[in-house]
Amino acid sequence: MQIQVSTDNNIDGSAKLIESLAAELTDALSRFGNQITRVEVHLRDVNGPKSAGDDKSCLLEARLAGRQPLVVSHEASSLRQAIDGATDKLERALDGLLG
Repeated sequence: MQIQVSTDNNIDGSAKLIESLAAELTDALSRFGNQITRVEVHLRDVNGPKSAGDDKSCLLEARLAGRQPLVVSHEASSLRQAIDGATDKLERALDGLLG
Protein backbone atom coordinates (compact mmCIF):
# COMPACT_ATOMS: atom_id res chain seq x y z
CA MET A 1 0.00 0.00 0.00
CA GLN A 2 1.34 3.38 -1.01
CA ILE A 3 0.68 6.42 1.14
CA GLN A 4 0.85 9.90 -0.35
CA VAL A 5 0.61 12.97 1.87
CA SER A 6 -0.12 16.51 0.74
CA THR A 7 -0.51 19.62 2.88
CA ASP A 8 -1.56 23.18 2.32
CA ASN A 9 0.73 26.16 2.97
CA ASN A 10 -0.37 26.41 6.61
CA ILE A 11 0.54 22.84 7.62
CA ASP A 12 4.18 21.87 8.12
CA GLY A 13 4.51 18.68 6.06
CA SER A 14 7.74 17.63 7.74
CA ALA A 15 9.35 14.27 7.09
CA LYS A 16 8.63 13.30 10.70
CA LEU A 17 4.90 14.02 10.28
CA ILE A 18 4.71 12.08 7.02
CA GLU A 19 6.66 9.14 8.44
CA SER A 20 4.52 8.86 11.57
CA LEU A 21 1.30 9.26 9.57
CA ALA A 22 2.36 6.54 7.11
CA ALA A 23 3.22 4.17 9.97
CA GLU A 24 -0.10 4.86 11.71
CA LEU A 25 -2.15 4.28 8.55
CA THR A 26 -0.21 1.16 7.61
CA ASP A 27 -0.84 -0.29 11.07
CA ALA A 28 -4.53 0.69 11.14
CA LEU A 29 -5.30 -0.62 7.64
CA SER A 30 -3.02 -3.66 7.46
CA ARG A 31 -5.89 -6.11 7.98
CA PHE A 32 -7.32 -5.12 4.59
CA GLY A 33 -4.18 -6.47 2.91
CA ASN A 34 -3.79 -5.90 -0.81
CA GLN A 35 -7.36 -4.66 -1.22
CA ILE A 36 -6.05 -1.12 -0.66
CA THR A 37 -3.52 -0.06 -3.27
CA ARG A 38 -2.99 3.55 -2.16
CA VAL A 39 -4.12 6.03 0.47
CA GLU A 40 -3.97 9.73 -0.32
CA VAL A 41 -3.86 12.05 2.69
CA HIS A 42 -4.78 15.72 2.37
CA LEU A 43 -4.10 17.91 5.41
CA ARG A 44 -5.19 21.52 5.58
CA ASP A 45 -5.80 24.38 7.94
CA VAL A 46 -9.20 25.76 6.98
CA ASN A 47 -8.70 29.21 8.59
CA GLY A 48 -5.02 29.59 7.81
CA PRO A 49 -3.05 31.37 10.53
CA LYS A 50 -6.24 32.28 12.44
CA SER A 51 -7.26 29.87 15.17
CA ALA A 52 -10.97 29.29 15.54
CA GLY A 53 -12.72 26.08 16.47
CA ASP A 54 -12.43 23.01 14.29
CA ASP A 55 -10.16 24.42 11.63
CA LYS A 56 -7.80 21.47 10.96
CA SER A 57 -8.96 19.05 8.29
CA CYS A 58 -7.81 15.59 7.26
CA LEU A 59 -9.21 13.98 4.13
CA LEU A 60 -8.32 10.36 3.40
CA GLU A 61 -8.90 8.78 0.00
CA ALA A 62 -8.43 5.01 -0.12
CA ARG A 63 -7.86 3.56 -3.59
CA LEU A 64 -9.28 0.05 -3.64
CA ALA A 65 -8.35 -2.71 -6.08
CA GLY A 66 -11.23 -3.13 -8.55
CA ARG A 67 -13.50 -0.62 -6.78
CA GLN A 68 -14.25 3.07 -6.66
CA PRO A 69 -12.15 5.16 -4.26
CA LEU A 70 -13.49 5.62 -0.73
CA VAL A 71 -13.22 9.13 0.74
CA VAL A 72 -13.66 10.28 4.35
CA SER A 73 -12.77 13.49 6.14
CA HIS A 74 -12.72 14.88 9.64
CA GLU A 75 -12.31 18.39 11.03
CA ALA A 76 -11.07 19.09 14.55
CA SER A 77 -9.29 21.70 16.62
CA SER A 78 -5.90 19.99 16.26
CA LEU A 79 -4.21 18.21 13.41
CA ARG A 80 -3.73 15.06 15.51
CA GLN A 81 -7.47 14.92 16.31
CA ALA A 82 -8.36 15.44 12.65
CA ILE A 83 -6.02 12.62 11.56
CA ASP A 84 -7.29 10.25 14.27
CA GLY A 85 -10.92 11.03 13.47
CA ALA A 86 -10.46 10.51 9.73
CA THR A 87 -8.53 7.27 10.32
CA ASP A 88 -11.34 5.93 12.53
CA LYS A 89 -13.94 6.87 9.91
CA LEU A 90 -11.93 5.17 7.16
CA GLU A 91 -11.56 1.97 9.19
CA ARG A 92 -15.32 1.85 9.85
CA ALA A 93 -16.14 2.55 6.20
CA LEU A 94 -13.76 -0.15 4.99
CA ASP A 95 -15.17 -2.62 7.52
CA GLY A 96 -18.65 -1.94 6.15
CA LEU A 97 -17.56 -2.22 2.53
CA LEU A 98 -15.04 -5.05 2.68
CA GLY A 99 -16.08 -6.87 5.84
